Amino acid sequence: MLYYLAQHLQHYYGGFNVFNYLTMRAILGVLTALTISFMIGPKMIAKLSAYKIGQTVRDDGPISHLTKSGTPTMGGALIIVAIAVSTLLWADLSNRYVWVVLAVTVLFGIIGWVDDYKKLVKKNPEGLKSRYKYFWQSVFGLAIAIYLWQHATPVETHLIVPFFKDVGFQLGMVTFILLTYFVIVGSSNAVNLTDGLDGLAILPTVMVGSALGIFAYASGHQYFAKYLGIPYVPGVGEVIVYCAALAGAGLGFLWYNTYPAQVFMGDVGALALGAALGVIAVLVRQELILFIMGGVFVIETVSVILQVGSYKLTGKRIFRMAPLHHHFELKGWPEPRVIVRFWIITVILVLIGLSSLKLR
Repeated sequence: MLYYLAQHLQHYYGGFNVFNYLTMRAILGVLTALTISFMIGPKMIAKLSAYKIGQTVRDDGPISHLTKSGTPTMGGALIIVAIAVSTLLWADLSNRYVWVVLAVTVLFGIIGWVDDYKKLVKKNPEGLKSRYKYFWQSVFGLAIAIYLWQHATPVETHLIVPFFKDVGFQLGMVTFILLTYFVIVGSSNAVNLTDGLDGLAILPTVMVGSALGIFAYASGHQYFAKYLGIPYVPGVGEVIVYCAALAGAGLGFLWYNTYPAQVFMGDVGALALGAALGVIAVLVRQELILFIMGGVFVIETVSVILQVGSYKLTGKRIFRMAPLHHHFELKGWPEPRVIVRFWIITVILVLIGLSSLKLR
């Protein structure tokens, strides 16, 4: 909205032309989302506490987590609001890619909100039943995948292999839709599984989202895309404004979510942010890079799959507890050590992913 106002005002003063630059609007997106988080955060935490919308802690987990019982949750709503407002203010709203990412964020956020509401307000321990949660994730994921296929150019359906200059695969309709579906839904659930310790999920989300913003900017710039040997997708560069807003909102939320957390993200935030990372990776044709950069999310998900599979097949557990971060806690690692080490791993993986821009 402010982007259009600036375009109008530049007819009267040339200095407003600076808002045409994506980099400038991305910076403003970060600052706006961060400011919103700081302004709304304390009031939101106070409201959640007043309504007694607090976390319920399992008694079979690490003993240290029992003290977290009652900590306000559903704080992911703050992240979604900050992202949405900032993006609407600074992005070009005629750009369909921006609306696709916003739609995914809101739709998956609604699923998470219903789940949190049932668990925390209605006091239903099961929340939204898994089959219903997965059903609606599948509906929204497939709908977005079909929409992207219907509006895709050949470049947008080409799966590239990172670190190899001329290796890629042209995807057919079924393959593209299924891949897109699994990337969006899989990423959504992976971030949700990772969100088990104070700040553990949000900072990796910020780092991966910021890196994808760099990919979006390069992919939407004809010269950079050609120079780096990545697909040129006209218009997708505008997604960097959303990624910047995600970074600002995420950092603002981390201010309150860092150990010991004053508020938790809840499914409303984790499902939404994970799905957003997935759809951005699809838009910029970096699905495999998301797998690398989001390695922490991947290994957390794999640990749950292995644990459940092993227990059902052999009656034995591979880890002391899944997801993996709880395994390390039960081994005696203090919670801050687990969190920071997972952050460090994410930094390394994101740098490896970014290096694929040049190493081909």
